[in-house]
Amino acid sequence: MNNINTNQEYKSGFISIIGRPNVGKSTFLNRVIGQKIAIMSDKPQTTRNKIQGVYTQNDSQMIFIDTPGIHKPKHQLGNFMMKIAQNTLKEVDLILFMVNVEEGIGKGDQFIIEKLKNIKTPVFLILNKIDQVQPDELLPIIEEYNSLCDFDATVPISALEGNNVENLLDLIKDKLPEGPQFYPADQVTDHPERFIVTELIREKVLHLTREEIPHSIAVVMEKMERKSDKELIDVMATIIVERTSQKGIIIGKQGKMLKEIGQRARQDIENLLGSKVYLELWVKVQKDWRNKLSNLRDFGFREDEY
Repeated sequence: MNNINTNQEYKSGFISIIGRPNVGKSTFLNRVIGQKIAIMSDKPQTTRNKIQGVYTQNDSQMIFIDTPGIHKPKHQLGNFMMKIAQNTLKEVDLILFMVNVEEGIGKGDQFIIEKLKNIKTPVFLILNKIDQVQPDELLPIIEEYNSLCDFDATVPISALEGNNVENLLDLIKDKLPEGPQFYPADQVTDHPERFIVTELIREKVLHLTREEIPHSIAVVMEKMERKSDKELIDVMATIIVERTSQKGIIIGKQGKMLKEIGQRARQDIENLLGSKVYLELWVKVQKDWRNKLSNLRDFGFREDEY
């Protein structure tokens, strides 16, 4: 990482990434940071907590907040996620409203736009997934969105391919105020490693299961410690489900599904920690945990932290 240049003004600020579920917010954050700190899935509501990614250059520091996709809550967990997403709008220097150009303007987009009209914070419209449409299809989409709200900038990108992301970062830097360096230059997130490890495990469950399973799981870290006599980190985590039938699906026939989840997660965890990992996974039933505030707090969802 470059050393900070003290001979010129230093710019810094907090940037919230909002949008409907599954528009590419986590993909964008990982692209900017250069490594996986937010889990990715093709299933809605993958992001549950506020993930902060820190991007430091020699003249600026951008702290990105990847919020849960805005949707109509169906349970206490959903209410919690919406409070996180909406509260961040009041706390940041810039808002990136991300949409998927493959899809038309939906009720979710209109709901967000109405919220943005009442906020004084600058808003950039980010049209993601431009690699999936023809260039001549973009202009009508841009015009439609801009007719609904007065955005400070409109930027088409592909978070997956990296198209136009550097230009977006330059525009963000120009918009940020002068400010201090909030985090050390080599820090990429404010979340502890234990949190990211549980998220990587949850990501593998999302990838390997279908239907109701992805939305009804939580992952709780039981133990994470380095063995003093060897270069090995012991990780023990519990996958929480709501019903006995879900436990059977995650364990799988002769334990094959749980083994596959563990193998895939271990690879990402070793990449994150830079060390060999011994991963042990358990599955536990906690009925209707998403609607019980005591369970939500036990599993790391704490409203008072946001």
